[in-house]
Amino acid sequence: MKETFSRKIYNQVPKAKERISPYIRQTPLDYSYYLSQETDSNVYLKLENIQLTGSFKIRGALNKILALGNEAFQTKLITASSGNHGAAFAWCVKRFSLDGEIFLPRTVPPAKIKHLQLLKIPLNQVGDDCVQAEVKAKETALEKGYVFISPYNDEDIIAGQGTVGYELAQQLQSLDVVIVPIGGGGLISGVAAYLKHYFPSITIIGCQPEKSAVMYHSLKAGKILELPSEPTISDGTAGGIEPGSITFTLCQELVDEVVLLQEEEILQAIKLLIEHHHLLVEGAGALSVATLLKNKNRWTGKSVALILSGARLSSEALQKIYAS
Repeated sequence: MKETFSRKIYNQVPKAKERISPYIRQTPLDYSYYLSQETDSNVYLKLENIQLTGSFKIRGALNKILALGNEAFQTKLITASSGNHGAAFAWCVKRFSLDGEIFLPRTVPPAKIKHLQLLKIPLNQVGDDCVQAEVKAKETALEKGYVFISPYNDEDIIAGQGTVGYELAQQLQSLDVVIVPIGGGGLISGVAAYLKHYFPSITIIGCQPEKSAVMYHSLKAGKILELPSEPTISDGTAGGIEPGSITFTLCQELVDEVVLLQEEEILQAIKLLIEHHHLLVEGAGALSVATLLKNKNRWTGKSVALILSGARLSSEALQKIYAS
């Protein structure tokens, strides 16, 4: 019987877990008394916001770079990211004394540049948006024989992100629903590929901001669309999907539903996590909480895991939350 692609990812996840475990945190799974009472269910928070570098992205970046073996030391590694993937990539390059470079758009806020500069990794600012920076990074890697490390469109990256699902399966004996933020789809693809095979009856729900919902509209259309994105507090999930991305195929197969959130719903979810759980979570990381609260009566009696994907929340965002 031919192995399906999602089954292949499922089989790769335990290997990824073994590979990256010496370097990452197994993040806690906290029971939320407040959200459980609000929804008459059992709600658990998977705290990827306290992962190394502040998000789940370290899992995929580490798995990809470690999977390269000696090749990682024999060539230059290139990526394109102004956010959590860039921070994770920079950490790996620094930790293993590798030769690496990050391509960024010229429009990146100075605060993000300053953070990446702390790790003393070369930065190359090109173009006016992330897509242009990624295209240039890939072209450079191809021309010079370097290795391009994709933020999401790569089997090793997806398997690395899937270790979040592996940990959930070890931390809970049963699980009905997992709610996962979606950007390019690397996290939800890996988590769903593992958990759909481990808990066959599980429901996988993705979530995106209305202002940048490329995966949502692409899944509805049955093909990857090129759509504009507006500024959103969930900047960690903002942007498009690479043409031909394997994450789109996995989402088509494995994701049961994608929910869209308004900005005010995301802001209130961040505020709730601060005030009821004393957790600092970025806009993208709060999408799962906002989704849970969007229809409180839907989850009665169910065991629900919410992935809090990252913690990179600016002081400007905090001011906006408490001004609303």
